[in-house]
Amino acid sequence: MENKNIALVVGATGITGSNLAQELISQGFITYGLSRTPHNTIENLIPVKADLLDIQNLEKALENISPTHIYFTTWMRNDTEDENIRVNSALVRNLLDVLSPKKSIQHVALVTGLKHYLGPFEAYAKEGKLPETPVREEHPRLPLPNFYYAQEDEVYKASERDGFTWSVHRPHTVVGYAIGNLMNIASTLAVYASICKETGRKFIWPGSSEQWNGISDVTDARMLAKQLVWASTTESAKNTAYNITNGDVFRWKWLWKRLADWFEIEAVGFENEIKPLEKEMENDLEIWKQIAQKYNLKEENLNRLSSAWHTDLDLGRPLEVMCDMTNSRNLGFSEYQNTERSFIDVFEKLKAEKMIP
Repeated sequence: MENKNIALVVGATGITGSNLAQELISQGFITYGLSRTPHNTIENLIPVKADLLDIQNLEKALENISPTHIYFTTWMRNDTEDENIRVNSALVRNLLDVLSPKKSIQHVALVTGLKHYLGPFEAYAKEGKLPETPVREEHPRLPLPNFYYAQEDEVYKASERDGFTWSVHRPHTVVGYAIGNLMNIASTLAVYASICKETGRKFIWPGSSEQWNGISDVTDARMLAKQLVWASTTESAKNTAYNITNGDVFRWKWLWKRLADWFEIEAVGFENEIKPLEKEMENDLEIWKQIAQKYNLKEENLNRLSSAWHTDLDLGRPLEVMCDMTNSRNLGFSEYQNTERSFIDVFEKLKAEKMIP
């Protein structure tokens, strides 16, 4: 069997990376998962321990690996956007430089997100004019420093040098199962709901009135995985940027109560002001520890399961946000996922894995 597809998933322990690795393996790819601290919970995934900021380390780790398809699903959070740009462009550049001499790469897929349209963390959906929504793939870059642009530019540069094709994928809020992830809305809400249930607190909407009342969409990590594999193996889909969401739309004022119902707790909607989840949960470390001990859960550290700061960023935006998926729909990508089911699938898995009671 010559011409075997060999995938390298960069950031294989994250929500996107782990779901993608499973999808690639199910489609017959030989799949390597690169991360700084691999934990091998995925069957047939070959772990690669490497530090993308250390060229020597990277060369050694990839010595005997010649991937045909690279999926870049990771980033490092820094204090400023300038630092984000410096570090995150280096992650992409170092990897592609180290693999360049092998001449094995056929396609590089880069996962970014809606900060492409809404601005970086420090200017997020604030500065200047807010974008037209739905956000469309042809929207020009914002005149703001943004590490997503820097990562794209590294891919474009290496693609010209080495002759591989590329795709860029811009999910909305990613919903999926992964532990210890920086940006995990489903497990954050599951932990918050579990604390509410245990303490008799109400499940209070933490975000803005615009997000509460407006139309939204989200991206199931399994949908993103399917689009990544589709774009990297479909001839007509190469060298294009794609938005990716579930394909349905919803309003949080409808979904919030449905999520609360699953936990059998009382939901409270938007009332006059934003009530950040980070503040709501700031004193819950000890409470979570007690809950974890009481129900014999696997993770006592609240901060490994929840990222309230990121959920606040998403739900606190001063505008409704949804994505247009013209590019991939036009080319025949027709996958669909029900959003309520996306959240409940994660809740059920967290429960089954003894991460929540």
